Amino acid sequence: MEPIVPFEPVSTNRIPKGDRWTAQVKWDGVRILTYYDGRDVRLFNRKRRERTRHYPEFTQISSFCSARSVILDGEVIALDADGKPSFHEVMRRDGIRRMDRVDRMRKVVPVTYMIFDVVYCNGEWVRHRNLSERMDILSAVITPCDRVQLVHSHPEGADLFKVVQQHQLEGIVVKDLNSKYEISGKDSRWQKIKNYRDITAVVGGVTLRDGIVNAVLLGAFDAKGRLHYIGHAGTGKLTRGEWQTLTERIKPLIVTDRPFVNRPQRIKGAIWVKPEITVKVQFLEWTKGHTLRQPSIQAFVETSPEACVLT
Repeated sequence: MEPIVPFEPVSTNRIPKGDRWTAQVKWDGVRILTYYDGRDVRLFNRKRRERTRHYPEFTQISSFCSARSVILDGEVIALDADGKPSFHEVMRRDGIRRMDRVDRMRKVVPVTYMIFDVVYCNGEWVRHRNLSERMDILSAVITPCDRVQLVHSHPEGADLFKVVQQHQLEGIVVKDLNSKYEISGKDSRWQKIKNYRDITAVVGGVTLRDGIVNAVLLGAFDAKGRLHYIGHAGTGKLTRGEWQTLTERIKPLIVTDRPFVNRPQRIKGAIWVKPEITVKVQFLEWTKGHTLRQPSIQAFVETSPEACVLT
């Protein structure tokens, strides 16, 4: 089975209403598709990069799925100390580079697979069937267990969004029950409404405290490929060890010229770097000067710098 590019929702600020729509919690995790051809199980992320060895918890597919062959779509999540899904925590698993560390990290960062769709089942593609039919197929072949769950659907998106806000979760995804699963697709049949905003930005500079990076200067590219400064972030969920790792990563990237076309608000003590490191940032809103208000670092990600664009 060749990995596919999964169907993606579009962003919106309005929650669709009516009987044709169903709503699900948008889990703050890593999109993972599971492929089982009847013999082998392999896991891939949305960029078709293999993650089978990162998440061995889900390779014993017979423990939760009765299908003879299947492609499942879902989100792998990890919880923080407060019991809420944490992108930072799950990236501690997804970002593992030395596979000999996986067994230890399984105990440190346990993960759960939240399954919400099925693309292929028992030797045939089911992506052309309506979402409501695919949900029935999932219910028939998936047996939830400690580390594998089916994502619940709710008829009232507005009510679900209120619950998401109360619990400070990422948001919801509202889906057309008649929608087909469009490989490499992205359209309004699936719509996401976020409780908070986030962006993937590129690091164009850093500041130091006692020889360790303590903040990053963030940027995004415009249509002409120019890097614009969009904010300065020194808060978030990074540990001291992660700041130390970043300090080592930036050493070969240090340059003398400022990579931003505009002058950052905070320039004193800044060290400029080639824009190659990318990071997921949560923020409250865009200011009038088109910088991020209250940016907070969530995790470093593998997104290419060119994908960090102004919106």
